[in-house]
Amino acid sequence: MAGLARVGDAGHVTTPQNLDERFRDAVSALPPAGDRRAPGDAVRDGSTLTGARAAELFDAQLASRHLDLAARWLRSFNEGFYTIGSSGHEGNAAVAAALLPTDPALLHYRSAAFFCARAKSLPDAARDVLRGVVASAREPIAGGRHKVFGSAELNIIPTTSTIASHLPRAVGLAFSLGRSSREAIAAASFGDASINHAAATAALNSAGWLEHSGVPLPLLLICEDNGLGISVPSPEGWVAAMLRSRPGLRYTAADGCDLAATYDAATEAAGYVRRERRPAVLHLSTVRLMGHAGADAEAAYRPADDIKRDLERDPLVATARMLVAAGLMAPDEVIARYDEVGWQVRKVAEEVLGEPKLTTVAEIVAPLAPRRPLRSAHHITEAATRALGPGAAARRQVFGGKLPENAGPLTLAQTINATLTDALAIDPGVLVFGEDVGRKGGVYGVTKHLQERFGADRVFDTLLDETTILGLALGAGLDGRLPVPEIQYLAYLHNAEDQLRGEAATMSFFSSGAYKNPMVVRVAGLAYQQTFGGHFHNDNSVAVLRDVPGLVLAVPARASDAAPMLRSCLASAAVDGSVCVFLEPIALYHTRDLHEQGDGAWMAPYAGPTSWSGEHVPIGRARTYPVGDASDLTIITYGNGLRMSLRVAARLAEQGFGSRVVDLRWISPLPVNDLVREAAATGRVLIVDETRRSGGVGEGVLAALVDGGFVGSARRIASADSLIPLGPAAQQVLVGEDAITQGAHTLLAR
Repeated sequence: MAGLARVGDAGHVTTPQNLDERFRDAVSALPPAGDRRAPGDAVRDGSTLTGARAAELFDAQLASRHLDLAARWLRSFNEGFYTIGSSGHEGNAAVAAALLPTDPALLHYRSAAFFCARAKSLPDAARDVLRGVVASAREPIAGGRHKVFGSAELNIIPTTSTIASHLPRAVGLAFSLGRSSREAIAAASFGDASINHAAATAALNSAGWLEHSGVPLPLLLICEDNGLGISVPSPEGWVAAMLRSRPGLRYTAADGCDLAATYDAATEAAGYVRRERRPAVLHLSTVRLMGHAGADAEAAYRPADDIKRDLERDPLVATARMLVAAGLMAPDEVIARYDEVGWQVRKVAEEVLGEPKLTTVAEIVAPLAPRRPLRSAHHITEAATRALGPGAAARRQVFGGKLPENAGPLTLAQTINATLTDALAIDPGVLVFGEDVGRKGGVYGVTKHLQERFGADRVFDTLLDETTILGLALGAGLDGRLPVPEIQYLAYLHNAEDQLRGEAATMSFFSSGAYKNPMVVRVAGLAYQQTFGGHFHNDNSVAVLRDVPGLVLAVPARASDAAPMLRSCLASAAVDGSVCVFLEPIALYHTRDLHEQGDGAWMAPYAGPTSWSGEHVPIGRARTYPVGDASDLTIITYGNGLRMSLRVAARLAEQGFGSRVVDLRWISPLPVNDLVREAAATGRVLIVDETRRSGGVGEGVLAALVDGGFVGSARRIASADSLIPLGPAAQQVLVGEDAITQGAHTLLAR
């Protein structure tokens, strides 16, 4: 065939031109039909795919191929910005056909044919995809921020994952669907090389663990295996061996280049998942044509025989051969249809060229973290109304007749427990889960009695894997629930932080707010534990959380702030879809006293529903504690630093120096206006930062003061750039009251 010969002549690469020519040559050479089947008949013996359906899916395959060609055409004159294509993977159109339109799908970036098959029309699909390619602000899902396959109307949840980091979310979505009365199943596709990624292995493991535990999990995973991860081949047989060996996952394989075989296998697998509510994996053997992306030179790392072998399995040619053999289309009709679809796609490509792009920072970041504090406040007021009205009797029953507002002063841990109890009682969508949160009630007792009060369906223990915990939250949030997962220790979050950075924080951004993953992640963290130390249980690194765009990072230091701050996070998650991390200082959980033993000054009464509205703490507002005449020094701090700073400020007051101790409360977003105002009030600022000097919170505070025009003296006290050692040695690297006192006197002497 002439097209195939050109591959060798061109240096063993597949280009748009020779791929196009080879398709024409291959179809023109097809023999006449052996028999003629009616459109309603099976397209071939032994298959459940009808001829009419095959023709529809062929259109989707053609559209997918021409979208790749159009993307490379646009790139040739610098008007296209994304050329990772789906050529060779077009068999996934059959997977779309095997599912219901109501089944939510999270797609691999080579699943364009799936997207086209589910779309209402090929021009619509082409316009949506090509607007993403040219970064048009009119692109309906991501608004030009990225090229993704996504549509709220089509139940396609956008993903930007290249490493299957969306799979834990898919497990979480299936977990939530399994708890509802809906018959929908969750589907997620990914590439073969991605199965080696930590997030993917965590998802496969958790899916099997849940199935083994008898938990309904209607999940269909689709591995589109083209044998390559960019330039690195997957070892022969590795993907099949790995997927087959996963306990709890039913394995099915099919030739992904054969439309009928793919459709039959996908129909059977989807039917199993829907009927049994158990997970399955569909392993599709595909090929990759035209390289990894536009600039990829296959000949640099692939033997010519490999490229030739893939060309001979071109799924478009295979479908054309099947349609012609069934007498449903003649070769010239196939080529005419190929040209017709190509013309439609090219026409759309030319139309989107001139569409406007995002041009301002405000436009770009608009969907990242919408903040509507008035709506959040109203949400809290409505919750209080329910708790005082229809829910009053139920609330009293949940608390066993002993309402926390009547219990006297509570510790930080007790206050968080009472607030979670109220949240679970008022909102049936709230779920609390994590390691040891159920029967045990948490390592520090913060979730004590919650499972007894609300049952194991709403408060439950998970397997010991932070990626899975966050993935469950991501999926449950998509399904309309309000998850409150717990990460047992801050150090453990680092195993799974990409589920927050790369998945949670991107969802609203890359869907223009159409999809959100509301959640409040409770994390026990920071340092100063006296009897249970070491860097795993005394981690003071929050830099990775401060760097996540849109993420809310709250640090409640004392009981009087914990309840209103947690309610603000829950309300913001419910109203705006916020992703919040509620970082709870472990060393302060059970602290009772402030200045002297037995003074009980670190505790506070729990505010009942009558006070919730008045207590509302908007996200990003600090709290100031005047000590003495409060005119000499401003101390800016948070967490454990608040208690130490208040103690130091009291001693300074005895020496005649007045201080303003500012509790940040919110590390992200920082309360910039409050900081600048309180700093200007004294002209002297001491920043007490219990995180590390490099990458610590203090750096951000200093930058905020400079940006805010602060003129005066500033000094920073921070912990050493060190992991925290075990035992008394920890005090050598952490901020202490002596260092705070010395820093204060240095500023006061100026």
